[in-house]
Amino acid sequence: MLPPRHPCDHGVVSALLRLAGTIDRLNTWVGLGVRWLLLAMLAVQFGVVLLRYVFGTSYISLQEAVVYLHATVFMLGAGYTLLADGHVRVDIFYAEASPRRQAWVNLLGSVLFLMPACGVLLVYTWRFVSRSWAILEGPISVGGIPAVFYLKTLIPLFAGLLLLQGLSLAIHSLASLRDSS
Repeated sequence: MLPPRHPCDHGVVSALLRLAGTIDRLNTWVGLGVRWLLLAMLAVQFGVVLLRYVFGTSYISLQEAVVYLHATVFMLGAGYTLLADGHVRVDIFYAEASPRRQAWVNLLGSVLFLMPACGVLLVYTWRFVSRSWAILEGPISVGGIPAVFYLKTLIPLFAGLLLLQGLSLAIHSLASLRDSS
């Protein structure tokens, strides 16, 4: 049960909803931006296949470019996917649940699972990523793209964007619970 409403609650709720809206806009902007990388990934993969099977040659850097593009789309698009409710969910009960129960599931899932997991990722990957940047870690394979530090940077960016979107989901869930009480 939620506590009774207080006159200053309206200002706090409005501020939290503005914050959630800002987070939603950020992840929308990032998500809509990285989706264009899918076209680049398709073109590069087509080029790799064409070079290999038509011309009998290949380039490690082109093959790695597909991995870099895929990683960028997946990692940076995760927050947008959560915003769009596109993540895979075992919704045995969720799909048939009332909006109030769905809000509770979203709130508890965000606060108890998503946000702590993202926090752990942020804390434990910081040194990993900073060391990679310190040495400008090179290619995965000989002849590959000399930017493994970029790939590793995607991990805390993924965790940060997903953490923010989890916070936004929690705020929207709280507002929904407050409005339905």
